[in-house]
Amino acid sequence: MSDFDANLHELTYQNVWAGFKQLVPISLFVAVFGLAFGLAATQVGLDDSSIIGMSALVFAGASQFSALELWGTQVAIIPLAITIFAINARHLLMGATLYPWLRHLPPVKRYGVMLFVTDPNWAMSMQAFSRGEPAMGLLFGGGISLWIFWVLGTWLGLFFGSAINDPVSLGLDMVMGCFLLAMVFGGQKNLRVLIIWIVAAFSSLMAYWYLPANSHVVVGALAGGILGAIWMEKQQ
Repeated sequence: MSDFDANLHELTYQNVWAGFKQLVPISLFVAVFGLAFGLAATQVGLDDSSIIGMSALVFAGASQFSALELWGTQVAIIPLAITIFAINARHLLMGATLYPWLRHLPPVKRYGVMLFVTDPNWAMSMQAFSRGEPAMGLLFGGGISLWIFWVLGTWLGLFFGSAINDPVSLGLDMVMGCFLLAMVFGGQKNLRVLIIWIVAAFSSLMAYWYLPANSHVVVGALAGGILGAIWMEKQQ
């Protein structure tokens, strides 16, 4: 392993802090969603400690909102578990794509970093890695930024959430999707990547139309991931 390769997975206070600051702007929007979650969780009857605990430990917005839809006096544990797994199954592939760099870290650091991996910091880190730039600090520091603002937003939602009763009407639900789409267009551009994205998108769309709810997340991720694994990029 060359010194250049070693720098790609370097994890220091300086690059973690730099990654934290880089993700603060998008974290502000995450706080708004946390605020909406705090309000919604209060409305279904969860107590404050459970709401904050869910955001701090689960740290997955889509999953948490889905859990609220299944919440009631009697919680259906199996459907809830299946739904949450389906929504978060993409993390299996996210972990696999990060493994070439994570494998050089000690297990404690490796799994500590993975606790804070979300869509935005994963996308930005993979983009940096593909350019041959070190991004472990961005992955970890950016994840911590997103986590702090998500929990802070949830806490604010317990008290001030009534100010934004319907974030969808303000277009806030599109922020994260637009951000990730920008990451896609900012990444590598070649026929292989284009075909992989088309296959993933088409598979996800078919699953959305014809398969059970939330299965499109798993189907799309698996279709694109499997094709990408089979159709390896040629080394220059």
